[in-house]
Amino acid sequence: MSDRTGIFAGDDPFVIARRWLAEAEDSEINDPNAIALSTVDTDGLPNVRMVLLKEIEDDAFVFYTNYGSTKAQEIETAGKAAFVMHWKSLRRQLRVRGTVTREDGPQADDYYASRSLKSRLGAWASHQSQPLASRATLMAEVAKITATHGPSPKRPPFWGGYRISPVEIEFWADGAFRLHDRFVWRRVTPRDGWYITRLSP
Repeated sequence: MSDRTGIFAGDDPFVIARRWLAEAEDSEINDPNAIALSTVDTDGLPNVRMVLLKEIEDDAFVFYTNYGSTKAQEIETAGKAAFVMHWKSLRRQLRVRGTVTREDGPQADDYYASRSLKSRLGAWASHQSQPLASRATLMAEVAKITATHGPSPKRPPFWGGYRISPVEIEFWADGAFRLHDRFVWRRVTPRDGWYITRLSP
């Protein structure tokens, strides 16, 4: 596309996404890697929450969570998810839809090990999305886990990553008079080639 230049230039959407995120890291005050992750329950009712995107790979997007959480249960059932990243300072958005698989191996171990000790212990202590009597109950569990697992806890078997392999990626940038620029990359499956289309605002 002759008019896909400037911030939209490039033949690889993951390279463009990494470039946009790098720019956001210089301008966003908090969590430039925050995404609004959307899943659906067994009735088709959507759920959305903020999580932190941890890696843009060559062909996928990776985040980490508790496998017992609501988001994880819905992902496991549907096998699909979507997210949007909104960078207010850049006036840009990145939208992604695709299939989801677990990242439950050495890569997840390495990321878990890179977290602060308190975050690692917190992952063990939290029964994410389950009812909690009080914050004091949670802190007591953290203290118990700290005594049990010590200064170098291994990754919990119920905690790890998810990899979203997109079939659709949309790059959106604010335009004057709400005449925004939008380019969507689509493919039938994650193994197929991309079709790129400019969308009306």
